[in-house]
Formats: sequence, C-alpha cells, structure tokens
Amino acid sequence: MSEHLNNSSVEGKKSLNFIEQIVETDLAEGKNDGRIQTRFPPEPNGYLHIGHAKAICIDFGIAQRYGGVCNLRFDDTNPVKEDVEYVDAIREDIEWLGFKWGNVYYASDYFQKLYDFAERLILEGHAYVDEQTAEQIAAQKGTPTVPGVASPYRDRPAEESLDLFRRMNAGEFEEGAMILRAKIDMASSNMHFRDPIIYRIIKHAHHRTGHDWNVYPMYDFAHGQSDYFEGVTHSICTLEFEVHRPLYNYFIELLRKDNYAPRQIEFNRLNLTYTMMSKRKLLQLVKDGLVAGWDDPRMPTICGYRRRGYTPESIRSFIDKIGYTKYDGIIDVALLEHAVREDLNKRATRVSGVIDPVKLVITNYPEGKVEQMTAVNNPEDESAGTHTIPFARELYIEREDFMEDAPKKYFRMTPGQEVRLKSSYIVRCTGCKKDEQGVVTEVYAEYDPMTLSGMPESNRKVKGTIHWVSAEHSLSAEVRLYDRLFTDENPSDVKDKTLEEMINPDSLKVLTHCRVEPFLADAAVGAHFQFQRIGYFTVDRDSRSGALVFNRTVSLKDSWQKTQQKT
Repeated sequence: MSEHLNNSSVEGKKSLNFIEQIVETDLAEGKNDGRIQTRFPPEPNGYLHIGHAKAICIDFGIAQRYGGVCNLRFDDTNPVKEDVEYVDAIREDIEWLGFKWGNVYYASDYFQKLYDFAERLILEGHAYVDEQTAEQIAAQKGTPTVPGVASPYRDRPAEESLDLFRRMNAGEFEEGAMILRAKIDMASSNMHFRDPIIYRIIKHAHHRTGHDWNVYPMYDFAHGQSDYFEGVTHSICTLEFEVHRPLYNYFIELLRKDNYAPRQIEFNRLNLTYTMMSKRKLLQLVKDGLVAGWDDPRMPTICGYRRRGYTPESIRSFIDKIGYTKYDGIIDVALLEHAVREDLNKRATRVSGVIDPVKLVITNYPEGKVEQMTAVNNPEDESAGTHTIPFARELYIEREDFMEDAPKKYFRMTPGQEVRLKSSYIVRCTGCKKDEQGVVTEVYAEYDPMTLSGMPESNRKVKGTIHWVSAEHSLSAEVRLYDRLFTDENPSDVKDKTLEEMINPDSLKVLTHCRVEPFLADAAVGAHFQFQRIGYFTVDRDSRSGALVFNRTVSLKDSWQKTQQKT
C-alpha cells in the first residue's frame, strides 16, 4: 500500500492532518485550559534515524503551530542499552533539524515517583510480585481467543509483595528471579491487560543514577505517568502503540487526582524503500563493520543524511510531502531524493568537477595563456553572484564525454564534431592519443576564438555542452559516490539473507583521481555544491586543505519527478 500526499485546498493552503484536527477540536472545546504541550521521548540507545525525524516534525510542529511547548524527554529506563553518547547525538540532531525544545526531562527524573506509585498499586491490590520464569509467564498469557491462566502468585498478600518489591530494589535478588506485575484481567481481549510486567530487576549502572536503583519500570508503566507528571496534553506516537493506549489510560486513571489527563494519538511510522529502520539492526551494521559508523552517509540516521549533504529543509519538506495518516505503508526513497534535489537546486553553488578525467589539449590555443572565465554561482538565485574559472591550453574533461567511434545521436566530443566547453569556447574534436592497451590518454581539439560570450560567433548553436577544468590550475580531490545501502526494496521483510548479504556492493565507490576547479580550495565542511552535469555534493569532514573530499548527496537524475510526470 502506498501513502498519499496531503491534499491542498483551492487557495493552495495545506489541509490539516488528522492530528492537527484533533488538536484544534480540543482547543475549541477548551480542554486543558487551551494549553498545548507535546514531548519527543527518544530512548538514548542509538542514533536517531529518518523515522524519528517524522516524529520530531509532528511533536515540535504541533507545539509551534498552536503556541505551545514541546519538551525533550529521554526514555532512559533500560540502563543496559543507554549511553550519554546517544543523549548528546539526539540533542544535536533535533537542533540541526531546526527545532528547539522547551525543557529537557528524563524518565529517570521520575524514578522515585514511579516507584512510589508502584508501591501504592501493590497496597491497593493492583500489583503483585511474581516469581515465575519468563517462559512460564508467556505460557500462561493465553491467546487473543483463549483466556490466560492466573499466576500462582497473583493473590499473594499485598504486604508480602511490598516486602519482596522493596528487597528487589535493595539488590537481594538476581535478575530474572522475580518481577512486579499489574493485576488487571487475565481474560481480557486486550493481551496487554493480562497482568503486564511493570518492573524488572536490572543490576547495571545507569548513566544518570548509577547504582541507586536495582529495579526499573517497563515502558508501558513509565511512559504515560511521565506524560502525566510533565503536563503533556497530546502524547503523539506511532501506530504500534495504538493497542497499548487502553493500558496507557488505565494507569493514568489510577494515578491522576483531577480532570487532567494526557491524550495519546497514533500516526503511521515512516517506512522507506531500500532502507532499514530497526535501531537494533542499524547497531549491528555498525558493530559488524558493514558501515563506517552511525554517520556513514549510507545510513538512514539523521547524522548520516547530514554528512551525505542532506539539508534540514529538505528532510522537513519530505516529511511534509508524505503527511500523517492512520495506516502504514512504504514510501519510495526517490521522493526523499527528489526533496533534497529540489532544495539544493535553490542553494547549491555550481562548480566544475571532473570525476573520471582525461586530458583535452586545445592544439591551437596559445601555450602559457590563461583566461579567467565567468561562471554563474546559481542560476536559480541572482544574488548568488559569479566566480571565475581559469581556462588554458590543457584541460581535463570527463572520460565519458569523449567517444572515438560515436553513434549518430552522441552529441558530446567525437572526431569532427563541435561542442561547447561550458562558459567558454566552442571546440572541434580532431582526434585522440591511446596507450599500448588502447586506452585514450589524450583528446585533441581546436577552438574557435570568436565563440566566447560577447564575440560574433558566441550564439552559434551546437548540440552538446560539456564541463571541464584546467589541468594546471585544478585541484586533486577524492569523491565518494554513495548509493542505496541495500539491494532489496524492503530489507526489513527479508528473512533468508544476512545483513551482509543484503548490502549493495555498489553502495560506495571511492574515486581518488578527480579534479575540481580552484574555487573549491577553501570549501568549508558541509558546504553544498552542484558538480555540473554530475550531481550534488558536499564537503566531507575528512576533507583537509590540499586533500579535498566530497560526498555525492544525490545524482542530478530525478526518478521520482519522472514517475509523477507519467501519472
């Protein structure tokens, strides 16, 4: 099933998505005294990916649109998997996307409150300590059509459960020896109500609280209560939590003391073709060395897209194009690539870069002469200005722009045919030189000095235009050509291959003999350029003075736009 883009009104105003409609209804009805408060609650157990960007845009976007606040809350209830490194990275990614949080909270801020609430539930008969194994508990759960079987510990006295729970936290028992379960309904049609686990023993140092705690709350127990403690009005999450919503509401009903209660709303998660979204599998890619880290430009992490040259504006535009619905689907990654092309077309400086160079000698051009040709920085932005590019007798052109025996409709450089060298002269190819293996080492041409801009023959029409750089003045550069990391359209559904077997062998090509114009000598890390006729590139963090490194963000070819034009 494919997702549809948001509809727009006749006036061009984007229609409200269903979440915005809910918020506006709540505001119109005066709920929460007109207050809007959301939160973005990532678990700090990995780097954020493009799916999280969708959640960030709606969590922060709702708060911005309706004059509310969105807080950042780290769901740090599992110390085994969490790390300060991930906390710092999450902060950086949110700010890079262009959003500001109101306050920073941690689920660990509420460990004492949650523990106290758990003790209250025990005393009120809503929870008990269970000493069964995980396998025994799973076997007693039943099925959606068969009621579960009560634990033999379900009716143990509250005072006994309370004593055991306190001893669990004191560290007297080993992990897995016992857990705390909510006592709800083992015959409920909602499997989440069949006495869910709410606390387990974990003897591992927490990144904030150290060894203060030996019991930690489960997500379903901590999340809703944290929302309540903070005053969240709209708790927006992905569709897999829809079946958890009754349990979310159940615990809040037991906790709350007034009319206020946060409202959980679910939307469809983002699934992209040729992309893996599982944090666990992304971590495996990193640990197994199948990628060069979390920010490898082939990774779907936000930091990976940033390093590849994606802009925050392009990612927000993509999220806006796909919208928010109540059904899951899979989005063509070509739409994301279209969004970044659309943005970089407006902002990227046009330059000349030759990634597979062969020398072009203009035999009738004076030796030692150098002209400075004017190049427009961005035809989409007049204020971007111009720069100059040196032109001399010996140039480099793309190897694929020359063909000795060319077919009829080949309009680039071939013996006897004219082409324009971009921003300079028209030249006629006269031949080439080859080595012993038959590989072309030099191409020869003659220029027409009357075809430069402003000269009498400058408007003479030729069918081909190619880019170039000066052999003497150009700079050496490494260019990294990135493509989709996986060969399978939906790698998450592939069961008969390992991650390594699914990797696209052509997902990274490193070209070390590229040449770029001298204008790029001081290009800053992260700066965006269009290598004319090739694609959009950014300066990688590995780049150094005299050792430039460029990452291809995306090619110039736009498969998404072509698809839309056909439909």
